[in-house]
Amino acid sequence: MTPIVKLLRAEEWAAFQATGEFAGSADDLRDGFIHLSAPDQVAATAAKWFADAPGLMAVTFDADGFGTALRWEPARGGILFPHVYRPLRLDEVVAAAPF
Repeated sequence: MTPIVKLLRAEEWAAFQATGEFAGSADDLRDGFIHLSAPDQVAATAAKWFADAPGLMAVTFDADGFGTALRWEPARGGILFPHVYRPLRLDEVVAAAPF
């Protein structure tokens, strides 16, 4: 398994659990893909984009299950980040924990 993590605000996590699908945050929808992080990128992502988000959840997925919908693309400083080009499904979650 290759873990990748989506940081979700409390309301996003609640909606994801209620509907079984997450089409993306406002930023994801604007950019046309869902932003995720490798485990070693999560802390920096949280500090940069979620510093004021109470109830933040770290939701882990297996990158190997996304097939061609997953692309590792350059972002901050040219570092490769995982981007998913389709909605996330609740049945794909392998772990979820408060961050």
